[in-house]
Amino acid sequence: MGRLNRAELQERNRAKVLAAALEEFTERGFRDAKIDGIAERAELTRGAVYSNFPGKRALYFAVLADLAERAPEPPHPVPDRTAREALSAFARAWVARLPLATDGQHGPARLGMDLMSEVIVDERTRRPFTQLMKLDAILLGLALEWLRPPATSTGRMVCVAEAALTTLHGASQMAAAAPGFIEPFNVVGICEQLVDLDLGDVWQPPHVPYIPQARPADEPWSPPPAVDVIRGGPARLAGDGVVAVLGLHRLEAAEEAVRTAAPGATVTAVLVTGDPGELAPLARLAIADLCNCLRQAFPPAAWPRLQVVYDESGTLAAAAGVPAVSDGTEVAVRVEAGRIVARADGRGACHAAASAGGAAPAARPQPSPTRQHR
Repeated sequence: MGRLNRAELQERNRAKVLAAALEEFTERGFRDAKIDGIAERAELTRGAVYSNFPGKRALYFAVLADLAERAPEPPHPVPDRTAREALSAFARAWVARLPLATDGQHGPARLGMDLMSEVIVDERTRRPFTQLMKLDAILLGLALEWLRPPATSTGRMVCVAEAALTTLHGASQMAAAAPGFIEPFNVVGICEQLVDLDLGDVWQPPHVPYIPQARPADEPWSPPPAVDVIRGGPARLAGDGVVAVLGLHRLEAAEEAVRTAAPGATVTAVLVTGDPGELAPLARLAIADLCNCLRQAFPPAAWPRLQVVYDESGTLAAAAGVPAVSDGTEVAVRVEAGRIVARADGRGACHAAASAGGAAPAARPQPSPTRQHR
């Protein structure tokens, strides 16, 4: 076997560090785990660990994200589920992961019990995590809308999704803090009932009337290959549609593109961050946890048309004409016939780009039609 080049050696060392960290966190828990212990398990130096991960928290996020992304692919559910049945199945998939009262203090079932405390402790993680939860709710809400019968589709279901995720995340925290307190079947039953609640949820962003129009453009569009993490396959970037480059502080803006884009247009959210070492794994974890349950509960036809792509290196953002990114980035381009024909940036960019070239803007508050969001 030939010598590894620098990139191959770094990738091998990174894999060794992840495997060692998984063992350390599983046996000792996050609090008691040590970087020195991880380095010893990986047969590397402490410096080699830090050359791959900026700190213990970043490594913890990366371990959890790696586990979530490697979860076995579940069989697709039956295609004729109702929204109520799908949300019930989503909740069952969620609570099936909760630790049991008989599980030990440390071990695989309790590996993620320190996640929320690590998110809460720092504004640098709280703010992007809030937006990641908003994106999760948008994805779940769009899937629910698709399954509701057209005759009863009177509004947006993102608020129902937010309530369900609040219930399920709360159940996760109670299962960690008070083992045996949670009755999983009660949690599932509560989530089922949420579908029938009228929360008065309408799509009414207050800033839409003040959004400037997108700027016309005529630029080449040659995106690099990317993965749509919602479907786990190649992202469809060559077709006509909207590409939104969003920092982790602006993820909720993706809904503007989905709601405004014409039926059949491809809508892609490209997630970028100014801190890829720590925040990119957190994003991967939050979305993988959501998608693992979504795929078990919703038939593929109901998966939201929004594609989600990670762009840690910034290469896809650069292809969209965004050479530098941060967590506050909000830029959107409209693509037609392989060229960028309009672009917008700042608050409202997704709406502006999606409504350029003939898509109907949201001129007045209205309920969200479901079938058009596919």
